[in-house]
Amino acid sequence: MKKAFYITTTLPYVNADPHIGFAMEIIQADIIARSKVLQGFEVFMNTGTDEHGQKIYNKAKEAGSDPQAYADVYAEKFKSLQTLLGLKEDLKFVRTTDNHHKLAAQEFWRRCKASGDIYEKEYKIRYCVGCELEKTDSELVEGKCPIHPDREIEIIDEMNYFFRFSKYGEKLLALYESNPGFMLPDFRLNEMKALIGRGLEDFSISRLASKMPWGVEVPEDPTQVMYVWFDALVNYISTIGWPDDNESFEKWWPVVQFAGKDQVRQQAAMWQAMLMSAGLPPSEKIVIHGFINIGGQKMSKSIGNVVSPAELIEEYGVDALRYYLAREVNQFEDSDFTLEKFKNSYNANLANGIGNLTSRVMKMASDNLDKPVEIAEFEDMSEYFSFLNNYEITKAADYIWKEIGAMDLYIQENQPFKLVKTDKEAGVKMISGLVVRLYSVARMLNSIIPQTSAKIKELIKSNTTPKEPLFIRKD
Repeated sequence: MKKAFYITTTLPYVNADPHIGFAMEIIQADIIARSKVLQGFEVFMNTGTDEHGQKIYNKAKEAGSDPQAYADVYAEKFKSLQTLLGLKEDLKFVRTTDNHHKLAAQEFWRRCKASGDIYEKEYKIRYCVGCELEKTDSELVEGKCPIHPDREIEIIDEMNYFFRFSKYGEKLLALYESNPGFMLPDFRLNEMKALIGRGLEDFSISRLASKMPWGVEVPEDPTQVMYVWFDALVNYISTIGWPDDNESFEKWWPVVQFAGKDQVRQQAAMWQAMLMSAGLPPSEKIVIHGFINIGGQKMSKSIGNVVSPAELIEEYGVDALRYYLAREVNQFEDSDFTLEKFKNSYNANLANGIGNLTSRVMKMASDNLDKPVEIAEFEDMSEYFSFLNNYEITKAADYIWKEIGAMDLYIQENQPFKLVKTDKEAGVKMISGLVVRLYSVARMLNSIIPQTSAKIKELIKSNTTPKEPLFIRKD
């Protein structure tokens, strides 16, 4: 029986078209999911859309649209990423407006309330709609949210329900201490320990329906709707059948979560405390990535520097984008993106790298071998998988390109295309060995650039040369 593995991205808000930042997150998760399949795991990969909250409600009003109709349009755009980004075909796509999810969120609320962790009080705070989070004075810069400086901070003053977050500081610290690898990179976990050290404050988990009706109704109180974070985080368990299908939940839970650096508190502290309150086990691991900046600036619709993954794919192909986001961006820190950097990397490592190597090896094979090489054995891939099992995607990609470079050097030094003319047996043996090594490279590439992997394997099985380059050089 295969071992189960469950991985999820966060759910992006449906208030704008998908950009390269979320493409990075979901491609990274897909790479890990594919590597687990190669290692014999049964994999459940989850993504979807977060569709409630003030931000969506305001956007729908601005567009003169019903919130559900507005969400439907954008949800389809995010759902189309499955094909656009070459993601696993059995990817699960959850929407927080799905009826099952809403019922699950309400049951989750009831369980937290039964634990004594939900109560009502007056709520007056500074609030960033962009983050959908309360902001303290220390978190603001000149009265603005540093993540969304183009948005005005709102003042909320109303009666709301609160979650007793302050109760869980010691329990969260105990979780972190018992599992030091709970979050990657480890300095993010240190941020959470420091947060707890300053003292946790209870947070609001509802809004007045009369002011903001777009949300999941609070059980037994139709005057309030759930705060967007409380509702959305429950997707991680609702998507695997909770609370109705206990067998499915126990099979897949706990989860490995991929998220951005702006969601450390929500994912590693708030959500874990909520799980404890509901009597459920914590997540398995949380992997935090940095932001992609554009030419030194944070991506912003108001600045107009948002990069569309669809446009890059149209010109360079999906595997070019997957490669770049796997290897050329810093996995855990912010990275700067420019079209020039992208093109230079494409030419050097795809067109002149794996593309050229494949053409050279398969030209020698098709010219000198009577039949396709029988691939009976592979090079040991344990080191490659060890990187991915530690969620070090860039190191795994570097490992592959190191082998690509080693094969290029081997051809240069040994010149099998010449040797086969003077010592056919030795030349054929050398060329056959290169084909086997190329097949091993293709197997590893399956996680990172799956379409290219499939093309290389097919060329080897048919002992043919590419009719056109795998990656056409861009001038």
